Formats: sequence, C-alpha cells, structure tokens
Amino acid sequence: MNWMAAYPQRARLVAITASVLIGALLMGVKFYAYWLTQSAAILSDALESIINVVASAFALGAVVLAARPPDPSHPYGHGKIEYFSVGFEGALIFLAALGIFLKAAQQIMYPRELPFLETGLWLILGATLVNLGLGTGLVYVGQKTHSITLTADGWHLLTDVYTSVGVLFGLALVWLTGHTWLDGAAAALVGVNILYTGWKLLRHSFAGLMDAAEVKLLEEISDLLKQHRKSTWIDVHQLRARRSGERLYVDFHLILPHDFSLAEGHREVKELEGIFSDYFQHQAEVHIHVDPCENCECPICGYDPCRSRRSETTRQRLWRREIVVEKREGEE
Repeated sequence: MNWMAAYPQRARLVAITASVLIGALLMGVKFYAYWLTQSAAILSDALESIINVVASAFALGAVVLAARPPDPSHPYGHGKIEYFSVGFEGALIFLAALGIFLKAAQQIMYPRELPFLETGLWLILGATLVNLGLGTGLVYVGQKTHSITLTADGWHLLTDVYTSVGVLFGLALVWLTGHTWLDGAAAALVGVNILYTGWKLLRHSFAGLMDAAEVKLLEEISDLLKQHRKSTWIDVHQLRARRSGERLYVDFHLILPHDFSLAEGHREVKELEGIFSDYFQHQAEVHIHVDPCENCECPICGYDPCRSRRSETTRQRLWRREIVVEKREGEE
C-alpha cells in the first residue's frame, strides 16, 4: 500500500493498536472457553494470549518512543527500544510456558472430565481464524515499514495460531476418544512450541542490541551502489550498516582519484548521500570516509582519462556484499 510508504509511523500505530484491542478481545474469548471446559490445553492457549496482549501493549509504547527523532541525549535516535520490546516478549513467553507445563502435568496425572467441550472447540476455532488474519497483517505492515517490533508481534501471533491448531487437534481427539489425559498432552506440546518461539525472539533481540550484521540489508546497499556506480568511484570497502527503529546508519570507505581536490571529493560524497536519502526515504544517515587511490589500484580503476595512471585497467571489482564489507589492508 502506498500510504504505508508515505506515512509509515501512522501505519505502525494503527497496526499495533489493532493488535492490542483485538488481542484483548480474543484473550477474553479463550478464558471464557476455559471457564466452560476446564481444559488444560485451552488454558495454555489463553495464557499465551495474556502474553500477546501485554507484549502488544509494550510494543505500542516501543513504536511511539522509537519514532522520536534523535536528540542531544540520544544522537542515534530511540529505535533500540524495539529490540528491548522483542526481548521482553520472549522472556514473557518463557514464564507462560512454565505455567502451561504445571497445568499439563496435573491433567496428565489426574485426568478430569471436560464439560461443554464442543462449545469450547468452536470458540477456539473462531479466535484462531481472527489471530491468523491479525498476525499476517502485522507481519506485512512490519516488513513494509521496517519495524521489527510489529514483525515480531505478528510472528508471535502466527505462532499462537499454530498453538491453537495444536489445541484444537488435541481436544478433537479427546472429544472422539474420551481420553481426557490427551488434553494435558496437548497442553505440554503447546508449551514446547512456545518455548521455541521465545528462544527465537530472544536471539533476535540480542542480535539487534549487539548490532549483528544484516546480510539482506548489506546486499541491498551493495546493489544500490552498483546501480549508481561511476568511473570516479574506484572502489568501496568496509561497508557497515545498522538499524535503529526506522532510522538507518551506514558508513563505508570510498576510493577516489588521488588528484581530486577537496571540493571534488565533497561533491562525490554529497551525490552519494543524496542517492541514499532518496532510496531510503530520508531515513538513512550516511558517513563516507574518502581514501585517495594508490598505484596498486590502477588495474581495477575504470577512471579514464587519468593523468596519474601507472598501468592499464584489467578488471573492475564486482561490488558484491562479501567484497564491499572487507577491510582494506592496513586500516583499522
């Protein structure tokens, strides 16, 4: 949708607010289903819904705070809060899993009858379908607006869908066979599944806080540089990039002809900054370190005519991600 590109913050707020409100409604439906059936599996699903609502509310605050512009106290903006949000969500999932395992063990060892089971099945099925639509929408908006908080929240809801499908399958077996211990077994499987989800969210949060390299982002930047490559841009190396909310911070070294004046070098840098600004919709901050070329780089230099050339051009380096992220020998 074009309006998402034009108003990314508004799209984020609409999506995360919908997640909080709809999540609260679905949580009420699931707890009502548990009250009717006393099912451990349904309780496990309802407990995860608490996590969904709390995490979505926390994510709403993160989205609002991450949108604040950089200031003297936070010169790189406030986008890192989104990684804390994702980590918080993962930690809550671990707590929910503990409660689920306790309830599951009770039902397996001391099985109880499940009244109004058919009604509970229909309620959980309806909540599952709504969660499927909501989770898919959040992932879509998160990817379009580059919000890891929305994307994480969406994937969590989609995991909740898998959880609910497992609950429905387990309860269907109970309904067909009459073996109520299967209710506890289904709840235990739900606990294992959400533990895995919590681990993935914590790992993603840690990677973001530690500024782990994003391969897809670096490849996107490499392609952008290749598309606009000029003969005066002899080579690029030591490319680095990281996200902070919707802001993107990029730095790299650019090799220019060594006889370029300061004004000419500045002109080339400003041109590159404009390319990045246009492509990333004014959300990219680029720092470019200019290096003068050396004689050993003549074979890869396509700048012609060059008054200082010492040897003919034999090949130009392909600006693939693996190449442009390399450090130049002798540089820190």
